[in-house]
Amino acid sequence: MPDHDRWAIREFAVGRPGAGPYGITAGPDGALWLTLVHSGEIARLSVTGEAAGEATVWPLDSGECGPMVITPGPDGALWFTRSRDGRIGRVGLDGGITSFPLPTPDSAPYGITAGPDGALWCTLMNRDALARITTGGEVTVFPLPVAGGFPSAVVAGADGALWFTLNQGNALGRLALDGDTTLYELPTPGAGPVGMALGGDGAVWFVEILAGQVGRITPDGHLQEFPLPDRTAKPHAIAPDPAGGCWFTAWGTGRIGHIDATGEIREHPLPTPSSEPHGIAVTADGVVWAALESGSVARLTP
Repeated sequence: MPDHDRWAIREFAVGRPGAGPYGITAGPDGALWLTLVHSGEIARLSVTGEAAGEATVWPLDSGECGPMVITPGPDGALWFTRSRDGRIGRVGLDGGITSFPLPTPDSAPYGITAGPDGALWCTLMNRDALARITTGGEVTVFPLPVAGGFPSAVVAGADGALWFTLNQGNALGRLALDGDTTLYELPTPGAGPVGMALGGDGAVWFVEILAGQVGRITPDGHLQEFPLPDRTAKPHAIAPDPAGGCWFTAWGTGRIGHIDATGEIREHPLPTPSSEPHGIAVTADGVVWAALESGSVARLTP
């Protein structure tokens, strides 16, 4: 259990002013990799050694492509969604960048994860669908049995299926590799689920940005919801804690929160309340990192 009275917070500037750090993940090289949503760039932030805190930035082929969520791929590269031009991007550890088009440019891909089948899976917000992308760029689209659901985050579950949030459908979904889909309506109306992560307990954890709650669903569909102390906090992204529970960003209040397996919630205010924390990652050493759209990355260390 983390001792929340002893955590220290430090911020590192990433990109030029207005670049907008958004998605963040730990790469296979031990560094953090980020999307810069406003400038259309990818950044690598060193976190160890003499170069700790130094960022390298690579521009994409379009500054208007809107890179969003980023994740490690099965091929040792980082993969990310480009929401504004309907493409999936790939960046190698050397900074080499390629991208692959989806069937429709306005599909608005958002969440992305490595699947259990050696491919990447992403949500298509404007198409009520998930897409499977091989590392060679071959795309297969899986329509969902919902209209206007706005699929957002997606993770690979402990059961070998893909789990996703339906932000406007007020539900969670499970997609088996054969395309079979099950939907789970949330108990709270208009909850607006967004971020999602596989917890160390084998359950999928998620955040409800409109209801101000954290949720948990087991592989057999058992749902729980945990209200935040401030229901206007607008929780956005969530990541598993190696010590148990999960960490999440509270975009509306400029805080980083932790929920343990019992549902107890503790929050840490960032130095600037209007910093707009979005993506969050927890490295193997238990250090917490959050991408702040205001222009930096926050580090929480015990």
